[in-house]
Amino acid sequence: MSFDFNIPLSVRDLVKSGGINQYVVQDVSSVRQLGAQISGFRAALRSKGPLCILEHFDTPYSVLYHFQSAETPLKEETLELLVQVVSRLSSALPAQLDDASLDSAQRRDLLNTVKMSCFLLSKLAESFENDAFKPGIVTATSKGSKKVKSKGIAGFDWESEREGVLQALIQLLQLDIRRLWNMSLVEEEFTSCVTCCCYKLLENPAINQVKSKGTRDGVIHLLGVLVKKYNHLLGASVKIIQLLQHFEHLAPVCVQAVSLWVSEYGVRSIVGEVMREIGQKSPEELSREGSGVRAYAAFLTELAACIPAAMLPSISVLLDHLDGESYTMRMAVLEVMGEMVSQVLSGEELEESGRDARDQFLDTLQEHLHDTNSFVRSRMLQTFTRIVNKKALPLARFRDVLTLTVGRLVDKSVNVCKNAIQLLAAFMANNPFTWKLSSADLKAPLQKEVDKLKEMKDKAKEQAPVAVIEAWELWEAMEPELLQTVQSELQKGMEEREGEEERVEETALAAAENIAHLLRNNKYRQAVSLTLACMKTFPEDDLFVVSGGEEEEEDEEDKPTEEAVMAVMALIFKAATGSQSSESGGVETGSPQDPPLPSSKPGDPSAAAELLSKQEMLVQYLRDTHDFAVKIEEAIAVISTMLYWKTTSVVQEAIDFFVTVSEFGVSQALVGVRRMLPLVWSKDAGVKEAVVEAYRRLYLNPAGDSQRAKAQSLVQNLSMLMVDASLGTIECLEEIIFDFFQKKELPPAVLQLLWERFTGKLSSSSLERRAAVLLLGMAARAEREIVFSNLDTLVSVGLGEKVQEDFQLARDTCITIGKIADSGKPKPGKSSKPFRLPQDHQLFTCLTDAITTGLLSQDLYWLSFSEHAVSLLYRLSESPDRTCAHILRRCSALLLEELSKEGEASSQSDNSLEEKDLSQSQPSVSGSLPSYLLSHLLSLVGCVGFHQVEHLERSVSAELRRRRVEKEEQEEERGGRGKAGAATRRKSKAGDDTLDEEMGLVGASAEDTEAELIRRICETELLSGEQMLSSFVPLILQVCNNPGKYSDPQLTTTACLALSKYMMISSEFCDSHLRLLFTMLEKSALPSVRSNTIIALGDLTIRFPNLIEPWTPHLYARLRDDAPSVRKTAVIVMTHLILKDMVKVKGQVSEMAVLLMDSEQEIMALAFNFFNELAAKDNAIYNLLPDIISRLSDPENGVEEEPFHTIMKQLFSYITKDKQTESLVEKLCQRFRTARTERQWRDLAYCLSLLSFAERGLRKMQENFECFGDKLGEEAVYQSFITTMGKIRRGAKPEIKALVDEFEHKLTACHTRGMENLEPGESQPAPISTPASKPDKRGARGARSQALSTQNRNDDSDFVTPRPRRTRKPAPRRQRAAITFSSDEEDEESAGELEVESETPKVQTPIQRSSRRTRTKQ
Repeated sequence: MSFDFNIPLSVRDLVKSGGINQYVVQDVSSVRQLGAQISGFRAALRSKGPLCILEHFDTPYSVLYHFQSAETPLKEETLELLVQVVSRLSSALPAQLDDASLDSAQRRDLLNTVKMSCFLLSKLAESFENDAFKPGIVTATSKGSKKVKSKGIAGFDWESEREGVLQALIQLLQLDIRRLWNMSLVEEEFTSCVTCCCYKLLENPAINQVKSKGTRDGVIHLLGVLVKKYNHLLGASVKIIQLLQHFEHLAPVCVQAVSLWVSEYGVRSIVGEVMREIGQKSPEELSREGSGVRAYAAFLTELAACIPAAMLPSISVLLDHLDGESYTMRMAVLEVMGEMVSQVLSGEELEESGRDARDQFLDTLQEHLHDTNSFVRSRMLQTFTRIVNKKALPLARFRDVLTLTVGRLVDKSVNVCKNAIQLLAAFMANNPFTWKLSSADLKAPLQKEVDKLKEMKDKAKEQAPVAVIEAWELWEAMEPELLQTVQSELQKGMEEREGEEERVEETALAAAENIAHLLRNNKYRQAVSLTLACMKTFPEDDLFVVSGGEEEEEDEEDKPTEEAVMAVMALIFKAATGSQSSESGGVETGSPQDPPLPSSKPGDPSAAAELLSKQEMLVQYLRDTHDFAVKIEEAIAVISTMLYWKTTSVVQEAIDFFVTVSEFGVSQALVGVRRMLPLVWSKDAGVKEAVVEAYRRLYLNPAGDSQRAKAQSLVQNLSMLMVDASLGTIECLEEIIFDFFQKKELPPAVLQLLWERFTGKLSSSSLERRAAVLLLGMAARAEREIVFSNLDTLVSVGLGEKVQEDFQLARDTCITIGKIADSGKPKPGKSSKPFRLPQDHQLFTCLTDAITTGLLSQDLYWLSFSEHAVSLLYRLSESPDRTCAHILRRCSALLLEELSKEGEASSQSDNSLEEKDLSQSQPSVSGSLPSYLLSHLLSLVGCVGFHQVEHLERSVSAELRRRRVEKEEQEEERGGRGKAGAATRRKSKAGDDTLDEEMGLVGASAEDTEAELIRRICETELLSGEQMLSSFVPLILQVCNNPGKYSDPQLTTTACLALSKYMMISSEFCDSHLRLLFTMLEKSALPSVRSNTIIALGDLTIRFPNLIEPWTPHLYARLRDDAPSVRKTAVIVMTHLILKDMVKVKGQVSEMAVLLMDSEQEIMALAFNFFNELAAKDNAIYNLLPDIISRLSDPENGVEEEPFHTIMKQLFSYITKDKQTESLVEKLCQRFRTARTERQWRDLAYCLSLLSFAERGLRKMQENFECFGDKLGEEAVYQSFITTMGKIRRGAKPEIKALVDEFEHKLTACHTRGMENLEPGESQPAPISTPASKPDKRGARGARSQALSTQNRNDDSDFVTPRPRRTRKPAPRRQRAAITFSSDEEDEESAGELEVESETPKVQTPIQRSSRRTRTKQ
């Protein structure tokens, strides 16, 4: 058969007529004939082998031609036969190719066989693939969508057959079949036929799945063979770009392909070609593409992670994309650079070119840490994190990159901040300096080594090596150059030389010394010229006559020779140098002008230089370490503020960072570790778990060989947490340690060691004993028996005979014992009796003795101990009131004993002491006793009074409720036994009782009765003349009313707290002494008294809101207190009261706004937090803004203009609703009419410029133009309105822009000409239509709210008690209290839907709802 098979572009082209000797399909069989012909094809293959395709080509071609209509078994059989043809051809070809007797006809047949079989198999595979996945362009399946089934042909699994097809083609093409073609040039059509099949398979969206791994690997290897052997390199690079552009899911597959071609097939140039194709993409084009750009970026990034060395030579083609608009491509190129730095350009063995490339890459990466796009900045931080983790960042770059990273901590993007924290943690974990980084600890060693280096340098200068060199050695060194100079001088003409010769006006000896000096200073030309002149001037002098050469000189007197001149100069130089050597021992060349020459003593100078070099390296290392530690500590200050961000991921990263820096011993890390403690109460489970895990890493990793050693280390770690910890910190630690005990993470040996430390069995300090008992109390939360079973031990050790030695230990013991008391409310439906200890228990005896005996001590911790002791008595004693009354009697007796000189009062029994004796003796007691004794007594009295009320409203009320429920249950049980009688009774009183039961009023009335009983006891009995507590009222009032007489700060503070606690008992007592308490709040000179008073008033506001409501302005007044501690306390108290709806939020809240600019950072943070929380309440900030603006811009009581702008920026950031914005525009415009000064005009205009409103807001402004039109002459007002117009214009529609332009023209006209010069049709200010009575109302209300003015503070006579507002008795059912505002009463009709109306709560709040009082440190 003499024909040539040319691979067609299309399958159907083979049926058309071809050229000479070109194969054409003569007869395409019908579908019915295909079965028989396939059988014939199989038989021919069996008999003739793969060459049968030459005769039976039309049969498989007909199947391919009729692929859509042919039956599946027929197509499957054809595919099987073609695979066999290719496989058998692969087996037979090697021997035939090596056969030397192979003629041209046989070669042609083999070539046609290869072409035909590959063509048929490739096209048939494409058809199967098209039929299985019919969409022409397939995209990757999205998450959640159903997976595409590859069984597109019924009963035929194409996926299982693809690998066989690919393996057969690989096996064939790996052979050297290129010899079948003339000159081994494989035609492009043959390569394209196979590659089209490969790329078709790659378009399958499931190709990158695990189940398609075999197919994917087969396609990649087949393409690799074609690229390497069949000149498909350029075609593959172009096709990869096309695939990436249309099929985003192919990026990982293309990366795998290219990296495999480079590593296994050695085709490195494919990387450059692909990178060049991507680099030639226009940045403008890429900015418009979506999936294509993402695919390019993913391809480059993943390829750089696999083969960065192969990409390095071609990186320059991608640099243009760094200036493009596509941030995705910028990130990809920068990540490629990062991978090259971390994997290729790292290490000390880099060549100079490699170092230069690395530095350029790092410079580029550092520049893009300030990229305009936050995603790029974030990705650069991630890139540097990988570089640092792989230890590829040069030490010289640490400082610069660290500084840039710390700067990114304040980035506006949360992701950038999070990645900056991660990079800082990586710096810490991979720092090359030391495991303990503390700038304080490093400062002293650094200074020490710097001083040592300075000393070594000074010593080296003093002992500069003096080079002793012989004269002949110096002459030999200079002789060659000097000889050249002599020759050049002698070659000059006589006349020329005479003009240049030095004039000799000195003696021969002086001239010789001058010549020697010139030679020593390397001025050879001048020395030679002077020598020649001297030889002519002094021909008879011995210095210029060469011995043995007189005759010669006589003969050639006028022509001195080179030898003669050199001999004269040698004689002069050696003589002069020799004389210096004899005097100094050599030639000293260590002058400041000359560089030092090597010393003649080998070893010593080199050793000193080496030591100096080592010292310089040590100093540089310590300096780098210190700078690194300083930067980390600077970052800690910023990251500590991120612990309370709302973004969970940032908080978690900050927590992990503090754990890392703590492990490296950074001193400031403890600030962050302590600050993260309150996060254990976070509602976010992830944050809470992160905090617990952080403390687990820091403190639950004990070191030790044995179990006991590990337990000791663990106990020591836990004890360190308790050192200098506040009560709030201890509560947070308790939650964490409770979690440890609950999860059994602490072994039993830990509890044993804690008991040993507490009891003193194991030698321990006082701090360790206190920490041990607190830890035992924390463990008791998880297991109550830990404390209950060892109660006697706790009492005897902590509250025994040695209690006065350590009241802190006694206090902590009380806290631990309190863990066994009932906590929380009883479970509904259960009538279990509360846990109480017998009245004669040893605990109460020890507490009584400890309180009474400690009363006379001056221990500062007795006060806190007595508070916890009284609290413990009321929680565990059956009759705490009796016990406390007994304690007060004993304490009073002790004070009387101290007062009595003769000691007669001490003989009286405690039980016979009458209360009136104490009250009668109180004036003398107060006048004679030491202040600390009175302070102790008043503190104890106040605690007893407060806990007595708490006991009544909690314990007694709960017990009454329990007994009632128990009684009802018993009645129900008895009622069950007498069903008939009960039924009769129920029928007889089925009326109102049934209705009451249905409405639940029976239980409610019973509870009201119980609550009324408790209230009556508090109001009428506790402070009556018959009760012990009433006996101390005169003493408390005497101290509070006479601050000049009782000037001790502790006594005054204690008396104030005692008075406030007494006022919590009775509303009548509270009302009668409110003026005294507010007087102390206003006029006390002690900040501690004012701080404690405002805390007490906060509690009283919750308990008796009606009584405190008229005094609310005085509470707001403390927000401007001179003492920062008072302002801080005031803002905390007012925040709680306002957010709990216990205080009306009026315009006086502007005092809180002023604190946004407070000089104390902590107070600023508290005010900022207040407005954040208030903004969460609907319309709260909106309703307050007009009054806040009016008050802060007031010329008499407002703030300066710059702080006003800062405050308003913050407040207006909470206005986000369009309706609120429109209403505020109208209100602010209306307020221009009542503004009296230009400053108020500017402030109102500035506030309008802060709003973000659109068309409706603009129309509101136009409608109210008459209100502010005449104010536009003020430049600042005009500029604010222009700024507002600019904000509206941005992003507005064309028609809105036209309105803006028109209104801006109107504003400009008013500004330039004034309202009086406007044309009649432009604008005529309308008369003010607002009622005149409205401002008067506000003025009267404002005057009434300022009852506490500055003059009131100085004049006590003007301090008048406000008259309480009379209110009706509240209805049984009323709505929950909410916030009401008084700022916009005149606009209630227009904006009523935005107002939240409420009233101050009118019901007395039980004590359990009031906040626990804490004593302010004095």
